[in-house]
Amino acid sequence: MAENQGAFQPVELLRVLVASGVEFILIGGLAATTHGSPFATVDVDVVPRRDKANLDRLSQALRELGARVYVSTTEALPFEHDGASLGDVQIWNLATPFGGLDITFVPSGTQGYPDLAERAEVIDIGDLDVQVAALEDIIRSKAAAGREKDNVVLPTLRRLLELELDERRRGG
Repeated sequence: MAENQGAFQPVELLRVLVASGVEFILIGGLAATTHGSPFATVDVDVVPRRDKANLDRLSQALRELGARVYVSTTEALPFEHDGASLGDVQIWNLATPFGGLDITFVPSGTQGYPDLAERAEVIDIGDLDVQVAALEDIIRSKAAAGREKDNVVLPTLRRLLELELDERRRGG
């Protein structure tokens, strides 16, 4: 495990972001899990709103978490940051005491926060209100990324979407 990266505790990681007032949308494997995906994940993927005040809050939350840049399974490096410097990079792969945190401003196949916010819904995760990407958007992003690990889960996610849409049509 990377230096400074503890066992995966996604609720505790999310708790710091929420308590810091960071506006973000949960995407990726953990978001898929909230929609019923049976596939385990090992990190938290978020898309923060990209304005100065929010990025400043994100920087503060990362300091509180002691976040480090993930280099390998055995190494993570400290880094200096503020809101502006966080916004200058498209993707951050970080290690925290609560596990991995991936920050992406424009996930594959999306236009970023404003696009995802149109369909995101607030879901209770460990007594936290978290904005979670719609299953359609998770699928769109994973399909556009085209990674092998995403291609493995896409048939299941598409089936979950079919079931979700059927339930909506029935008024459930």
